[in-house]
Amino acid sequence: MSYYTYHIFFRNLANSLKIRIIAELKKGDKSVTQLVKNIETEQSKISHALASLRHCNLVLVKQKGKERIYSLNKKTILPILKIIDKHEKSFCKKCAYLKK
Repeated sequence: MSYYTYHIFFRNLANSLKIRIIAELKKGDKSVTQLVKNIETEQSKISHALASLRHCNLVLVKQKGKERIYSLNKKTILPILKIIDKHEKSFCKKCAYLKK
């Protein structure tokens, strides 16, 4: 893996909108319409962020009738999120800025 790949991967995780999308999809698969409603952000911004997340295969899409349903890549991003959650519980207890 090249440094460029690391940069692209972590840039996706460092973007607040993309993290909000990931958090919503962690709760379950959703359409763009559902994401727009839950995140309260313009559809075009959600779609643009999803395209970037899909490019790195962090988010997957499947067609369901006329809708596209988005989900997290269960093989890669879900295990990473679990590691982050575990890290937070073990090492970030005193991080006051995390409580915001």
